[in-house]
Amino acid sequence: MSNIVNEIKKRRTFAIISHPDAGKTTLTEKFLLYGGAIREAGTVKSRKSAKHAVSDWMEIEKQRGISVTSSVMQFKYDGFCINILDTPGHQDFSEDTYRTLMAADNAVMVIDGAKGVEAQTRKLFHVCALRETPIFTFVNKVDREIKDPYELLEELENELGIKTYPMNWPIGCGMNFKGVYNRVTKEVLVFSGGKHGQEQVSVDRIGLDEEERLLEYIGPAFYEKLMEDIELLDYAGDDFDVEAVREGKLSPIFFGSALTNFGVEPFLIEFLKQTAAPTARQSDKGEVDIYEEPFSAFVFKIQANMNKAHRDRIAFMRICSGKFEKGIEVNHVQGGKKVRLSQPQQFMAQDREIVEEAYAGDIIGVFDPGIFNIGDTLCKNSNKFSFEGIPSFAPEHFARVKPVDTMKRKQFIKGVTQISQEGAIQVFKRPNIGVEEIIVGVVGVLQFEVLEYRMKNEYNVDIKLEQLAFSNIRWIEESPVPVQKLSLTSDTRLVKDIKDRSILLFQSEWGIGFALEHNPGLVLSSIGKA
Repeated sequence: MSNIVNEIKKRRTFAIISHPDAGKTTLTEKFLLYGGAIREAGTVKSRKSAKHAVSDWMEIEKQRGISVTSSVMQFKYDGFCINILDTPGHQDFSEDTYRTLMAADNAVMVIDGAKGVEAQTRKLFHVCALRETPIFTFVNKVDREIKDPYELLEELENELGIKTYPMNWPIGCGMNFKGVYNRVTKEVLVFSGGKHGQEQVSVDRIGLDEEERLLEYIGPAFYEKLMEDIELLDYAGDDFDVEAVREGKLSPIFFGSALTNFGVEPFLIEFLKQTAAPTARQSDKGEVDIYEEPFSAFVFKIQANMNKAHRDRIAFMRICSGKFEKGIEVNHVQGGKKVRLSQPQQFMAQDREIVEEAYAGDIIGVFDPGIFNIGDTLCKNSNKFSFEGIPSFAPEHFARVKPVDTMKRKQFIKGVTQISQEGAIQVFKRPNIGVEEIIVGVVGVLQFEVLEYRMKNEYNVDIKLEQLAFSNIRWIEESPVPVQKLSLTSDTRLVKDIKDRSILLFQSEWGIGFALEHNPGLVLSSIGKA
């Protein structure tokens, strides 16, 4: 038992979130570089290298230089076992990010120092805030011209409504970037080398009492400015409180450059000090003890065709308690059956290895023969329980989808079904009409492009998409009459989702108001509750 406790206490599981192009995938790679998981980093848009980001595995991601799916990676550093969940930054794939955040204990928010808080940052931050997820902020790109650091702190506090505490402070930026001041150790860190960010950088540490060395490294003007900044930060700023950090009320701020590796390792060191081991999760039977309860987990992501040659389907699960062992037999609560988890894998983007054991806090992938759904619970205990489900978020764009070649109807149904089970799209069918008419709903229009790409490349089916005028969706929670007899406008459509829940698609807010007014007792929801 003590070994299980020790192993779980070493675990740290976090998601990386940001607006597109803030440098999230680059920072992920640099963590892997410092963890020894990769020898050399090649950034997504590097001109000096033909490499693509290690965490982007889908071909369309490499072509576009964006993350379309959440990647899962594990590495070890300084006695810790770290699970990184790299999420899509593009808003069109935000639903995948929401689900991934359910599996994380902490979030690292990457901010572009020149742009500050952007639209997608706000959206993702509020998802973290709802769950009181601890948020650590990395202000990136200090090797370029950035906003005034005080302005950035004020923007973070005003825009996101969270207190901040700078753990370090930049000395200059862009061409004049000299290094950072570490407020914990009271040292100036000066970075050099790193081979354009492909290797770890060298760090010179200079104490504040070493005035001559400091003046030599950063010059009189920057020295004077640093002394003023230190005084202002120490007297005017909030006090540091690690408990407030762990409750999601205070965000530690770090300045650095993921591209050049400046400040990446100091960030990682402080992050590991301030984060706690995995904590207990709620179920329908109460809190599940992370150490006492035998193995339990929930599925938060399903990905088909990660290995195109094998046409495989992987269910990613977050272990919530106890120890996992290869070949373990567990209860699949929603499926009502016992299943054997015989091919457990851990990932480095598309590279994978079979694991013999894993512990609470870890993310593992298991082969899915088509039995798992997002939100499913697996537990060893015969007294079965379910972790809180993962809701379906309202799509904002809809299209009628059909195969160009009607002879490929079978592959078409298989592809659309599998991609919808992953949560990448939501599929709706009209009651009493066959599968010839399928309506697909997505959060962002770029998901339609990914659907077309994947159907052609993974299922060998060309599809025809006809965008529809619907813009609002509501799940029917209570209906005063059989749903087919509801009084609705002519442009409202009744459909069913993959879980056979009744849904109304509306072209306007007026249609929603009409439905509620003409059907007393009708209860609608903008979220499909699990």
